[in-house]
Amino acid sequence: VESMEEAKERAKILAEAAALKQLASDYMHPEVGVKTTDPTLFGRNYFNRYSAPETEDERAEILAEAAALKKSAVAYMHPEVGVCSEDATLFGRNYFERASAPDVESMEEAEEKAKILAEAAALKQLASDYMHPEV
Repeated sequence: VESMEEAKERAKILAEAAALKQLASDYMHPEVGVKTTDPTLFGRNYFNRYSAPETEDERAEILAEAAALKKSAVAYMHPEVGVCSEDATLFGRNYFERASAPDVESMEEAEEKAKILAEAAALKQLASDYMHPEV
């Protein structure tokens, strides 16, 4: 024989178990959909309805954003496709800062370079004389 408190506790536990079962069923079967009879859900919003004239611009913006997101998703999921561009400025050449452009040296740098090369040639001659005294 249960007391009144035990019966209330048991009913509460069973209600929680039923709610958890319903949540699990909703999670595992999303194709079932949501069924409701609440009359407030069927009300009409006269301010943000689809036939309002300002929503046409919003709809175009939303569709443009969706297309851009789709393009980004395709580019992310398929890196083998590559990048296509029609911007004319991307095909221009920079004749001053390209990798094959000759380096421009100042007069001081040119003199320093000549001095270093002369010292290296003298050291090479000294090493050659040391290693081959017979020559």
